[in-house]
Amino acid sequence: MNEKKSLSFKKRAALGLHSRICHNSAQIHELRNLFWECTLRCNMNCRHCGSDCKQAPTVPDMPAKDFFKAIDDITPHVDPHKTFITFTGGEALVRDDIEEVGLELYRRGFPWGMVTNGLLLDEQRLDRLLRSGMHSITVSFDGFEEDHNWIRRNDRSFERADHAIKMLVDTPDLVWDIVTCVNPRNYGRLEEFKEYLVSIGVRDWRLFSIFPMGRAAENPDLQLSDEQFRGLFDFIKKTRTEDRIHASYGCEGFLGPYEGEVRDYYFHCRAGVNVASVLCDGSISGCTSIRSNFHQGNIYTDNLWDVWQNRFQKYRDRSWARKGQCSECDLWKYCEGSGMHLYDDNEQLLFCHYHRLMG
Repeated sequence: MNEKKSLSFKKRAALGLHSRICHNSAQIHELRNLFWECTLRCNMNCRHCGSDCKQAPTVPDMPAKDFFKAIDDITPHVDPHKTFITFTGGEALVRDDIEEVGLELYRRGFPWGMVTNGLLLDEQRLDRLLRSGMHSITVSFDGFEEDHNWIRRNDRSFERADHAIKMLVDTPDLVWDIVTCVNPRNYGRLEEFKEYLVSIGVRDWRLFSIFPMGRAAENPDLQLSDEQFRGLFDFIKKTRTEDRIHASYGCEGFLGPYEGEVRDYYFHCRAGVNVASVLCDGSISGCTSIRSNFHQGNIYTDNLWDVWQNRFQKYRDRSWARKGQCSECDLWKYCEGSGMHLYDDNEQLLFCHYHRLMG
């Protein structure tokens, strides 16, 4: 084995301790994050969209009153101040009532935030969101203008996202970051793009590679080569040592030798352990990226808290996933089959970050 790719005794010990903590967390399964897929409408047509969202989807927006019924289910059992609500989609800002929903959550003690492409985020909208108690926001920003607009398929996308980010730089008391989809078009300019982000005042930057699902499954131009895939982690690792911008890789999967070096935590799929989601059609899942065969119920027929307490077995006991390429893996006890969103409709693992890094 290449020495660079092997795990040191110290790292194995740290991963072992982390694994024991994660097993305990699964037993307790404290609900800390709830995602609300509030709409499948979107004002873009991104090449990599895993949800294949459309301007006029077949599933209508979930009425706010239905979402609050789910909130009512969990409120007696959680500390609202420690349970974060995130609006996602689609594009959450296409809803006209986001501020009303946010303000009601704020009144009930729940901190909330959102993920946005930034197209509709101007000064007036940001002011309304802040007055409604918004605690955090993430803006997608995928490189310089040509590369960003290419993947977003919107000629105004870079301009609007750039403007939104510059507004956030000047906004006190707001937690925010940007997220970048790394692909072959923008990979070669990551260093240059980093310098631009530093120059405009970005402090927190999450990067991730694009998983081949949804539209991305039909577009090989979005997939990094093996050399670029490893290069992405080397870039993040180097950037973190510079301490000029806080870069990290998304919670995509177990990274073997890069664990503890490109994120602030060791990998553990928290879906169904600390994270739940309510999808646009009412389905209850671990996170919004997981396939429907892993849904655990529906808010229109089930009590969200009952589902959280008494289901999610496959999320909390991953022994079923030790098959195929995972069956003989010596790092199984640290990874436990990687992220739940990486499994197909037949519960087969589609992509292993660790095996690709070892290739």
